[in-house]
Amino acid sequence: MRTRLRSLRTTLGLSLDDVAARTHLSPSTISRIETGKRTISLDVLLPLARALQIDLDTLLDVRASDDDVVIRPEPDACGNRTTWMLSRPTAATVAVKQRIEPTDEVPRQRVHPGHDWFFVLSGTIRLWLGDREVTVAAGEAAEFATMTPHAIAAVDGPAELIMLFDRDGHRAHVPHRR
Repeated sequence: MRTRLRSLRTTLGLSLDDVAARTHLSPSTISRIETGKRTISLDVLLPLARALQIDLDTLLDVRASDDDVVIRPEPDACGNRTTWMLSRPTAATVAVKQRIEPTDEVPRQRVHPGHDWFFVLSGTIRLWLGDREVTVAAGEAAEFATMTPHAIAAVDGPAELIMLFDRDGHRAHVPHRR
């Protein structure tokens, strides 16, 4: 579990100080836990799990099946898009499959830190990058800096994409149910 704790922390791009601020533990305490120089108790495990945004079972690696390897995405429909999360909540890079139905509305362009990348599995996508309109067909991919205003839409029928985001891109592009 100590190795998993350090791995999760570094995968999420968190320093010892970052986790310390989220848990109200000292950075040296967290370091001693990760290196095995301090015993782990429940009063430390719960804040660590919360700080890493995982449940206690994930941190403790309680496995009853192959769920630690296999991801079984569930569709989440929102407006004209259906999204399947293809990566775990703790992943540094977020993989998503999305089906976009065509609409007459031109989507609002947005900006956020990072880069976006997508691969069109089927259909055709129109990508707006500021004043530019780019058509991306099935079998093609697009990658661009996201500080340029951008939006996507399906053209002449449904389109399916695989998208990769960092955490900023995920927050900007994938609808979150509350």
